[in-house]
Amino acid sequence: MKTKIKFGPAGNPIGFNGQTVNVCDYIHNIGLEAYEYQATYGVRIQKQSALKLGENALKNKIRVSIHAPYYVNFSAQKDDVLERSVQRLVQSARVAEWMGAYRIVFHPGFYTKYTPAQALDRCKRAITMLMEDLDSFGVKNFTFAPETTGKRSQLGSLDEIIEICQSFDHFAPTIDFAHIHARGRGCIKGADDYHQILDKLEDGLGEIGHGKEILHCHFTRIEYSDAGERKHHVLMEKEYGPPLEPLLEALLDCGWDTTIICETPFLEKDALLMQQKYQNLFR
Repeated sequence: MKTKIKFGPAGNPIGFNGQTVNVCDYIHNIGLEAYEYQATYGVRIQKQSALKLGENALKNKIRVSIHAPYYVNFSAQKDDVLERSVQRLVQSARVAEWMGAYRIVFHPGFYTKYTPAQALDRCKRAITMLMEDLDSFGVKNFTFAPETTGKRSQLGSLDEIIEICQSFDHFAPTIDFAHIHARGRGCIKGADDYHQILDKLEDGLGEIGHGKEILHCHFTRIEYSDAGERKHHVLMEKEYGPPLEPLLEALLDCGWDTTIICETPFLEKDALLMQQKYQNLFR
């Protein structure tokens, strides 16, 4: 069976005790195929280490992505915050190029005093600044992946992420299904809801799927309030959504090449469980 979905952890696996440059040895040995390096609290890895990590991933055929710092806010009111956000994504792109990461995941920002339309416009202007800076630094191999966000105060609805990716080259979405579920106050019930999301993606970004593009995803069980995302939960806590099996079935129906990064507290344990449930669909 040629696996169309690759699974992996968000950050270093719980059972891994070595140096991060060798983490893909561990990920490969336990049977997973993807890894999302976490730079969520700052880009601290040096060039030499990033290159070694990239070599380790290539040797083990692990698909690598990087999550940029949480401190990015492309709809901020203050210009200096926008400038620092641009700098953080430039740093992330340079590191991504060194380690061969195929996606640079980031959260676009917050609405604050702006309407959603105003916040989106401000975000696009900041991205234009980002692209100019990347060109000046000579960074060529990158794909930014703005993520659907889980709080209703955040810029990052599915429609907003699609519009951002429509507006710029080198952009593709990160679809966090738990965030969509929490933002929509439990809106994902089954396969039809997943198909609606995937159909909207294909209508807006037609190059996803059919071998032309890879769909990058996050998944976890999630607890939410009226304001949206509250807390991640492990896969076995089925009192929390969204459901996993209908997602796997929907992706299989679409035939898309997909990465699913596990963001539950159990990381590789739940990534392996997701992978097993996917493989069970072929039996």
